[in-house]
Amino acid sequence: MKAVLGTTLRDIVTGFSGVVVGRVEYLTGCNQALLQPKVKEDGALTDSVWIDEQRLEAVSGVARVKLDNGTSPGFDRPAPKR
Repeated sequence: MKAVLGTTLRDIVTGFSGVVVGRVEYLTGCNQALLQPKVKEDGALTDSVWIDEQRLEAVSGVARVKLDNGTSPGFDRPAPKR
C-alpha cells in the first residue's frame, strides 16, 4: 500500500498505528512511512516510527488530516534571525 500523507495507517505486524506525517522512497524499493501516534492518556508524546509500506493497512472510519500550509509553507522562508 502506498502511504498517503495525512491518512491513518496500522502496522499489521505490531498493531502500531498513527497518522502518516512522512514518506520516503528508496532506490531499492523498500519504501517507508513515518507514523505519528496520538498522545497517550496522560498527555505524553509517543515517538514517530518508520515502517515499511508493505506492512501497513488503512484504518477505516478515520478522516484524513489536512493542514493549511498557505501562510507558512515551510523551508522556502529564511530562518529567523536574532
